Amino acid sequence: MDQIQIKRLEVFANHGILEEENRLGQKFLVSVVMGVDARIPGRSDELSDSVNYAKVSELICREAQGHTFRLIERLAEHLAEKILLQFPLIRYVDLEVEKPWAPVRVPLETVSVAIHRGWHRVYLGIGSNLGDKRANLDRAVVMLQDHPYNRDAVVSDYIVTEPVGEVPQDDFLNGAVALWTLQTPEELLAQIGEIERELKRVRTVHWGPRTIDVDILLYDEEILHTDTLTIPHPEMCNRGFVLKPLAQIAPYAVHPVYRETVRDLAAKLPE
Repeated sequence: MDQIQIKRLEVFANHGILEEENRLGQKFLVSVVMGVDARIPGRSDELSDSVNYAKVSELICREAQGHTFRLIERLAEHLAEKILLQFPLIRYVDLEVEKPWAPVRVPLETVSVAIHRGWHRVYLGIGSNLGDKRANLDRAVVMLQDHPYNRDAVVSDYIVTEPVGEVPQDDFLNGAVALWTLQTPEELLAQIGEIERELKRVRTVHWGPRTIDVDILLYDEEILHTDTLTIPHPEMCNRGFVLKPLAQIAPYAVHPVYRETVRDLAAKLPE
C-alpha cells in the first residue's frame, strides 16, 4: 500500500503526569505514516481523490492542543483514532509522538511512543430462531453499523436452516455480515455481548433456541485462540448455514488455516 507521511509536526500542548506539564505545556513532535491508495490521485491530479495532509496536520494540532492527557500513549491513541475516523481514504496509520522535553533526570534526545492502528476486515455470522427472527437480525445489524468504530457493513440474504443438535426447536434464520472495524477481536466480542444482552439472548441450553446469535468468523487473516475467543470460528467450515450466506458477500475471502476460499469451502459441503 502507498503512503503519505507527515514528519515531526511540532505541537505545543499540555500533556504529562506532572502538574507543571499540564499547566505550562511543552513541545511534542508528531509523525504519521498513512496507508493510502495513491494511484487514483496520481492519475487524476485531483485533491478530492487524495488525503489532504494539510487537513490532517490541522486535526493533529487541534486535537493535541484541545485535550490534556497524562500519558503520550493516550495522546497517540486519540490522534490515530481521530485521523482514521475523519479521513475514510486512510486504511492505517503508523503514528509516533515524541516528547523531547520529558522531565527525566538523565540526558536524552527524546522519548516517544509509536503505534500502528488501522481498519480490519471482519466477517460475522448471525442467526435467530426465537420471536421475530428477521427483526432480531435486522436489529443486530443496525447495532453493528451504529458503533462508531464500525463502517461499511454488507449484509447477505437471510436463509432458513434447520437447527443443529438434539434440542427440539424452531428453524433458524441465518445470515452473514461483512464490515470494517477499528476494534480488536476482544473489543468486537464485547460489543457482540452487548448486542446479545440488548436482544435478550439467554444461554441456558447448549445449541438451544436463541433470539440472536452473532459469531466472529474471520478477522483479516488472523489466527487467534484464547480462553474466550477462537478465530477463525472453529465450526464455520462444517456449517452450510454459515458458508452459504458468507459466500454470497465474500466468496473469495480466504480461510487462514486451510488457505481455501469461502466459495470453495462451501462447495465441498454435502447438499
